[in-house]
Amino acid sequence: MATMESLIGLVNRIQRACTVLGDHGGGGEGMSLWEALPSVAVVGGQSSGKSSVLESVVGRDFLPRGSGIVTRRPLVLQLHKTDKGQTEYAEFLHAPKKRFTEFASVRREIEEETDRITGKSKKISNIPIQLSIYSPNVVNLTLIDLPGLTKVAVEGQPETIVEDIENMVRSYVEKPNCIILAISPANQDIATSDAIKLAREVDPTGERTFGVLTKLDLMDKGTNAVDVLEGRSYRLQHPWVGIVNRSQADINKNVDMIVARRKEREYFETSPEYGHLARKMGSEYLAKLLSQHLETVIRQRIPSIIALINKTIDELNAELDRIGRPIAVDSGAQLYTILEMCRAFDRIFKEHLDGGRPGGDRIYGVFDHQLPAALKKLPFDRHLSLKNVQKVVSEADGYQPHLIAPEQGYRRLIDGSISYFKGPAEACVDAVHFVLKELVRKSIAETEELKRFPTLQSDIAAASNEALERFREESRKTVLRLVDMESSYLTVEFFRKLHLEPEKNTNPSGPNADRLNSDRPNADRYADNHFRKIGSNVSAYIGMVCDTMKNSLPKAVVYCQVREAKRSLLNHFYAQVGRKEKEKLGGMLDEDPQLMERRTAIAKRLELYKSARDEIDSVAWK
Repeated sequence: MATMESLIGLVNRIQRACTVLGDHGGGGEGMSLWEALPSVAVVGGQSSGKSSVLESVVGRDFLPRGSGIVTRRPLVLQLHKTDKGQTEYAEFLHAPKKRFTEFASVRREIEEETDRITGKSKKISNIPIQLSIYSPNVVNLTLIDLPGLTKVAVEGQPETIVEDIENMVRSYVEKPNCIILAISPANQDIATSDAIKLAREVDPTGERTFGVLTKLDLMDKGTNAVDVLEGRSYRLQHPWVGIVNRSQADINKNVDMIVARRKEREYFETSPEYGHLARKMGSEYLAKLLSQHLETVIRQRIPSIIALINKTIDELNAELDRIGRPIAVDSGAQLYTILEMCRAFDRIFKEHLDGGRPGGDRIYGVFDHQLPAALKKLPFDRHLSLKNVQKVVSEADGYQPHLIAPEQGYRRLIDGSISYFKGPAEACVDAVHFVLKELVRKSIAETEELKRFPTLQSDIAAASNEALERFREESRKTVLRLVDMESSYLTVEFFRKLHLEPEKNTNPSGPNADRLNSDRPNADRYADNHFRKIGSNVSAYIGMVCDTMKNSLPKAVVYCQVREAKRSLLNHFYAQVGRKEKEKLGGMLDEDPQLMERRTAIAKRLELYKSARDEIDSVAWK
C-alpha cells in the first residue's frame, strides 16, 4: 500500500496544479477535481487562536497578527514534507519563481498580497492566496485558513461584513469533501462557539468535524476543559484536541516554534488536569491526527475521484473535438483542412435549401406570395384605361386610321403592358438573392468546424457572396429575356378567337339585318365601346401572359440561382485555394486568439487529469 506521505503529497500536487490551471470549482455545474480532493478548512471566531494553531502545525511564525480581522482573504496552505536536512522554504502561486527562506518575508508577502486585492481597508475578499511550504518538519497536508467569524461590524467595515464572512466560510465547509477544523477558545463557554455552531449546521452528524480547544493555559483558576476534551460537553465523531499556543510574551521574544512545541508537551505532561490526555494533546498530535484522517478519507474517495477524472477526461476530449484539434503545418494538410471546412459549410448550406434546416422555405415564399402580390399591383388599370387606349391607338394609326382592327395600337398597348413585368421579375431575383445570402451567413455560423477560423469564415463568405452575385446577374438577364420573349412574338390564335366572337355577337340577323348594318356610321368604330373592347382584349391577353410569368419566372430563378448555388457555390474558390502558397494557406487558418487560449487551457487540464489518474492509480495501490 502507498505511504501516507506519498498519497497526501500527491493530492497536494494535484490541488496545486488545479489551482494553477484555474480548475478549482467556483460555481460550475459539476464538481471540479480540486473540490473532489479532501482538504482541511480552519474555522473559528476572531481571536480564537486560529493563526497560532496553524503556525504550531507548520512549526514556523509566518502569519500576520493584530487585532480585529487579520485574515481578510482565504489562505490555502499546502504543506509538503521534504527529506531531513533540506532547507525550508515557501512559495506563493502569484510569485512562482520566488522562494522565501525567511518566514518574516512570508508574513509581509501575505499582508501585501491581501492589500493588493482589498486595499488598506478592513474589507474581505474571497480570492484565495495560495502558499506552499516545503519542510522536513511538517506532514503532508492542505489547510485553508479562513477569516474569523464575527458578530458585529466595527468601524471601517461594511455593514454586511458579518454575513459576508459567514457566507465565505460556508462556501468552503459545506462541501462534502471538506474536513472542518473547528477552533474554540477554552476560556469561553463551548455553547457559544461560533465554529461549533457553524460546523453543526453543515455537518450535523459530526463526521467531518475535528474540535480544537485553544488557550487552555488561560482558563480561570479552578476551572478546566476536561469535560469538553473527553467529549462529555459536546460529542463529536472524532476526539477533541487541546492546544497551548505561545503567549504574547513568547511572541514578543521571538521564541522559536520548536521550543514552543516542547513547552506545550511539558504543559500537558505535567498538568494535573490533562496529564492523562497528554499523548493525545498538542499541535504535533493534531497535525498527525489530521494527516492520518486525511489519508483515510482520500483512500475512501479514490473510486469516486477516479470516476470524476475519467468523466472529465471524456468531456475535455469531446470539447477538443468540438473546437478542433491543432492543425498540421504542412501545406497539404492545411489545404485538406480548408477543403474539409468548405465541404462542411456546403453540406449545411444545402440542408437549408433542401429542408433539412429552416430557411429554404423562404424562397418558396418569394414565389408563392411576393411575386403574385407584385404582379397584382402592376398598373394595368391605368395603362388600359379608356383614355389611354384611345390615345395609344390614335397615335399608332397616325394620319391614316386603321381600316379593320388597330393592330399597331394593340401591339403598343401589349408591349407597354408587358414591360411592367420587368419590375416584379427583377424583384423576384433580388429577393431570392437576399435569402441565399442570409442562408450563407447562417450556414457559416452553424458550421462548428469553422468557428475556430475567423479568416477562413470571411474568405468563404466573400467567395459565396461573389458567386451569388454572378448567379443573380445571370438570373436577372434570363428573367428579362423571358419578358422580352413575350413582346417579341404574340400568340396569334388568342386574337383570332377574339375577332370571331364579336362578329357572332354584334352582327344582327333577320330580314332587316342588311338595312341595319348599312345604317351604322363609320364613327361607331371610334365610339367608347370600341376602345373599351380593345382595352378588354389586351387585358385578357396580359392576364394570360401574367399566368405564364407566374410559372416561368420561378423556374428561371431556381435554375439560375438556387440550382447553381447548390452545384457550384464554391467552385471558383476551390480553384483559387488550390493555387495558393503555403504561407497564404496558413493565413486562412488563423484562429481566434481566445479559441487558441481555450484549446491550450483544455489541453493542459486534460494533461493534468490524465497525469492525476495515472499517479493516483500507481500510488494508491502500491
